[in-house]
Amino acid sequence: MRLDLVDVFGSAPMRGNPLGVVHGGDNLSDAAMLRLTQWLGFSETTFLLPPTDPGADYRVRIFYPAGELPFAGHPTLGSCHAWLAAGGAPAGDGVVVQQCGVGLVEVKQDGDRLAFAAPGFTRTGPLDDAERAEAIRIAGVDPEAVVEAVHVANGPQWQLLRLRSSEDVLAASPVAKAAPGTDIGLAGPVGEGGGADWELRAFFANQHGTLVEDPVTGSFNAGVALHLFGQGLADGSYVAAQGRKVGADGAVHCAVGDDGKVWIGGLCATIAGQADVPAFGG
Repeated sequence: MRLDLVDVFGSAPMRGNPLGVVHGGDNLSDAAMLRLTQWLGFSETTFLLPPTDPGADYRVRIFYPAGELPFAGHPTLGSCHAWLAAGGAPAGDGVVVQQCGVGLVEVKQDGDRLAFAAPGFTRTGPLDDAERAEAIRIAGVDPEAVVEAVHVANGPQWQLLRLRSSEDVLAASPVAKAAPGTDIGLAGPVGEGGGADWELRAFFANQHGTLVEDPVTGSFNAGVALHLFGQGLADGSYVAAQGRKVGADGAVHCAVGDDGKVWIGGLCATIAGQADVPAFGG
């Protein structure tokens, strides 16, 4: 086996979300994959495997410390980056096709960034009153700052609290403990000159019930982008900042194409492992 350490969505190397990518782990059991993930301690670790779907270029299994995820965003970009660095070449022109728990996900090169096509929602709609109150309590936000509370699940069961401003997002003070499986995120618009268009924070509970703030979260950004574009709250493209409260400086580029596909992009950098990533078309 080989382990690559990849930084994803950073504005510069080691300013984004770290990812462990395992090559050659075909014979590992589910328990061994989970144990390695827990030992590494990153928010996710992925395992690159041969595809079983003829339409895919590779298959990935995505683990976080409490189990396996059908989809996650920064593991998608980081895994594609590592697969390309190891000599992978897509069958299609300019697009890599990843097989994971939600099916097939497209990844394309976007200048010096990689971008994945946001998968569809597995759950949408407003949070009910009890869910809204609990999300507000866990995230530690001012109830008066909440403009909207909705489900934006796409594998992880994200609940979005859209707040009045980036200042409200950064002022949130989440609780220390929550039920494992908790996925709550915040988004608020950034004022002029703030270096981004939206400020995001995302929290998940690990296997011990500790609430963890994720540095930069592709799946949450994908859910937020689908919601913002779908509701007319964003148009064309925007940049989301995330991670400022945990020492990161994430920059997530979100855009909607003429065909309606929403793309979530960012920089990837190999910190240890194969470093040269070949270009793969337009």
